[in-house]
Amino acid sequence: MTSTKELVGLTNEKATELQNKYGKNILIPKKKENFLNKIIDVLKEPMFLLLLLASTIYFILGEPRDGIIMIVFIVAIISIDVFQEWKTDKTLNALKTLSSPHIQVIRNGIETTINSEDLVPGDLMIISEGIKIPADGFLLKINDLCVDESSLTGESEGVWKTLSDNSNDYLKKNYCYAGTLVTQGIGIVKVEKIGTETEYGKIGVNIVEAPDSPTPLQKQTNKLIKVCAYIALILFILVCIATYINLSNLPLTDRIIESILSGITLAMAMIPEEFPVILTVFLSMGAWRLAKKNSLVRKLNSIETLGAVSVLCVDKTGTITMNKMTVTDIWSLDNNKNNLLTIMGMACETNPYDSMEKAMLNYCEKNNINKDKLFNGTLIKEYSFTNERKMMGHVWFKNGKITIASKGSAEKILSICNLKPAELNLIKEKIFSMSSKGLRVIAVGEMILDSIDDIPNELEDCSLKFLGLIGLQDPPRPSIKKDIKKCIDAGIKVVMITGDNGITASAIANQIGLPNNNSIVTGDMIDKMSDEELREKVKYTNIFSRVIPSHKMRIVKAFKENGDVVSMTGDGVNDAPALKYADIGIAMGKRGSEVSKEAADLILLDDNFSTIVQTIKDGRRIYDNIRKSIGYIFTIHIPIAFASLLAPLLGISSNSLLLLPVHVVLLELIIDPTCSIVLERQPAEKDILKRKPRNPKENILSSTLIFKSIIQGLILFIASFSTYYIYLQNNINSIEVARSMGLSIIIISNLLLVQVNSSSKDYIYKSIKKFKNDKVMWSITFGTIIGLFIILYTPLSKILNLSALSLSNLLLVIAISAVSILWYEIVKFIKNRKH
Repeated sequence: MTSTKELVGLTNEKATELQNKYGKNILIPKKKENFLNKIIDVLKEPMFLLLLLASTIYFILGEPRDGIIMIVFIVAIISIDVFQEWKTDKTLNALKTLSSPHIQVIRNGIETTINSEDLVPGDLMIISEGIKIPADGFLLKINDLCVDESSLTGESEGVWKTLSDNSNDYLKKNYCYAGTLVTQGIGIVKVEKIGTETEYGKIGVNIVEAPDSPTPLQKQTNKLIKVCAYIALILFILVCIATYINLSNLPLTDRIIESILSGITLAMAMIPEEFPVILTVFLSMGAWRLAKKNSLVRKLNSIETLGAVSVLCVDKTGTITMNKMTVTDIWSLDNNKNNLLTIMGMACETNPYDSMEKAMLNYCEKNNINKDKLFNGTLIKEYSFTNERKMMGHVWFKNGKITIASKGSAEKILSICNLKPAELNLIKEKIFSMSSKGLRVIAVGEMILDSIDDIPNELEDCSLKFLGLIGLQDPPRPSIKKDIKKCIDAGIKVVMITGDNGITASAIANQIGLPNNNSIVTGDMIDKMSDEELREKVKYTNIFSRVIPSHKMRIVKAFKENGDVVSMTGDGVNDAPALKYADIGIAMGKRGSEVSKEAADLILLDDNFSTIVQTIKDGRRIYDNIRKSIGYIFTIHIPIAFASLLAPLLGISSNSLLLLPVHVVLLELIIDPTCSIVLERQPAEKDILKRKPRNPKENILSSTLIFKSIIQGLILFIASFSTYYIYLQNNINSIEVARSMGLSIIIISNLLLVQVNSSSKDYIYKSIKKFKNDKVMWSITFGTIIGLFIILYTPLSKILNLSALSLSNLLLVIAISAVSILWYEIVKFIKNRKH
């Protein structure tokens, strides 16, 4: 393909004008979101149905003040939930914008990358291998362009494109279609149709109605909520009956209503309605934080899998290395280096998109062999590079002779060269010497022909003259050695997968500290292994060389069948199946094809191995924090639920309960921000990359977590309820003071509980120190304290059936709160001493 310099394309002003006319290039229309539906969805939750029922009963009882307070709280909680959902949607939409496909276009005569949605009719888009074509249009220029149109035709065989097509076929060979895939070559397309006007867009209109399915974690928590709801229903009935029996001195109507109110209080306390909020907020905010660290999450449910990754399969080039190819060594068999470089350059594409070819042409330039000297002939035929062939060639008519210029892997080039045994041994020694230095070795050969009729149909049919070797270096990333060590410490096996030869791969592996760097499995060896043999082999192998994408699929499959959770990196079209099959598929953001990005769960925006390690660390942190939050919810709900359950058994009237429905709602206003904002912000624990990967089959609510939450919850219940009950027994007419003391203990303990549970090893002072500069954390903490003072020491206390506490009572409440939570610091101390 000739240069794109003579193509100008649209101006930015014209592109804006056309977009205003034709709209965005969206193949599948976006679902419209209804704000009212979000409010209705919130109101469907069992908690809000109970709140509405409680407020209705207050109005029936002739207590409109309490009923109005309940409605105010209902509106407040709905506002919080809707705001959190809006913020989550905003975050997810921002992530979708980041992850949306991009395309290179020519505008104002300059090549630039834009979001595919911003394409307009008349744009000149540049397509290359791995691109999923985003619009319909005519081809202006091509170079070895082959397109997979199976998404439209169902036929898997690639279509080789031409610049003219006089056939009567519906799909033209000089035309490209949205939704199809470039499998080879490059081309320039003038966009004609976008969005739903394209052939693919016409098919995709109905896809918008497809429902979204919940993630495994969502299913798990929804099931948990249902179980709690059933328990709440049973206890609701029992409490209603017990209260009804205890209030035998009241009129029938009052007995029924009072009993129902007691039951509602318990039911409200039993339903952990915060679970869905936690999952949505934690996963979306976690994805946003990862995006800011150059790791773009395409599928939110993959975050829960990140912490369980036990095998990390990575490409050598660009991920472990810098992806900055430079020619550092050349060797000519006949000492004619000028001819070697000339044939090497002629074997490259005239407009290369491969980093190695760019490095080779740059080296030619430095040696005064410019493109005009290399490409001043006529290109007659091309032998395209394929994964199976591993070499390529160009047939040139130049200076009155026909020359086949070829380059590729040394093994493949040598197989079609005529060499004497002594020459072959010398070449192999040189290949070993260059590979041992970590160089990627490319062989170059030529063939001079007498006439066009002598040109072989396939490169494999040629008989080349071997010219020499080219050594290219792609140095390891500076931080890679530390990152490999972190993975080993975290119990993650790092596996290098490369198309390079084993000696080069081993040399790089030795430099970066990869274990078992002398044990190498090649693609040819994989072909000869059964699935059972490969499963056994991968247990002890960290390097796979000379592999093609189909081998990657088998490697991933073998690890998964061994019970590992596999993360796989890839950038090419043929990597897509392996990325899909892996537990976590990671596509390269810079050099990756759009197809690999679409198949992946994560997109690495900087193609850096360090980012993968950081992503796994953050995945573990997010999962840890979800578990901490669920444990916190169970803990904080226990004193609320038990207080409601025990009151009828002790003969306490519904008017004298520790917590009335309005107080349960008040606590919800504290619990929601605590579990969905404060706990989400918890930093990773120091040992997070010293632990082994978690078992992916383990329940998020483990027996250890349940036991810890129950003990903490019971102690908090004993502290709050005992204080309330003892004070009430000694001061029978001071129910408001008793209630205020018990409620204050729960609220103050809530603040301490978050800090104590933020780490299973670090003491509370360290947890607080981590947040010394976190304004959000301190805002919520001080907001809760100020809120407590408002409900105790302002006229609001009378409305809420509370009372101001004396200084002695307040100090007693603070002391009891501290003891009821800080006892766990002693448990940490004992655990740390044992370790």
